[in-house]
Amino acid sequence: MNRALLVIDVQESFRRRPNWAAVSAPDIAARTARLAGAARAAGDLVVWVLHAEPGSGEVFDPALGHVRLMDGLAPAAGEPVLTKTSRNAFTTTGLQQLLTARGIGEVTICGIQTEQCCETTARLAADLGYRVAFVTDATATFPIEHRDAPPGRPLAEILADPATLDTGRIIARTEYALAGRFASIASIASIDDLAPAPAGAAAG
Repeated sequence: MNRALLVIDVQESFRRRPNWAAVSAPDIAARTARLAGAARAAGDLVVWVLHAEPGSGEVFDPALGHVRLMDGLAPAAGEPVLTKTSRNAFTTTGLQQLLTARGIGEVTICGIQTEQCCETTARLAADLGYRVAFVTDATATFPIEHRDAPPGRPLAEILADPATLDTGRIIARTEYALAGRFASIASIASIDDLAPAPAGAAAG
């Protein structure tokens, strides 16, 4: 085992926010479960990462009970669960030490949000010397308002604003920024292909 799947922030907190209605991948939990299954079948380590903002009173405050994996996701025996308070998964956790202890040299990244915690983790992982695969279709994100947009607008108004960056453009920008610099761009199907066929399966 020299590869790990990093599952970033696929947690209930996001489902409690009004912009969940505009998420790019409403089935992100199912996509993540599929990827985790492929990783386990390939003998890879799966590391679960949650984001917390203690004392904030918001959806990422552990006191509210939403800092937990989405329904349908559960760590298998021996799979680490880390909690971070930074956007990347390294700075405020023992992730690097854990990967080093396990002899991990390659990481596969999925989760929420594509251009924020996932991309930031990919960039830092590359800088730390890991080989990185970014599974774009196992990430999810939300439309981003223009920096000068007035605060507190309803979601419908945000989506109707031509200055709002839609999820398709966000995802494309992330792929452009990462590919060839920080990560290779992968898909769930390509990761599935790395998993060994079940015993007794016929070769095709």
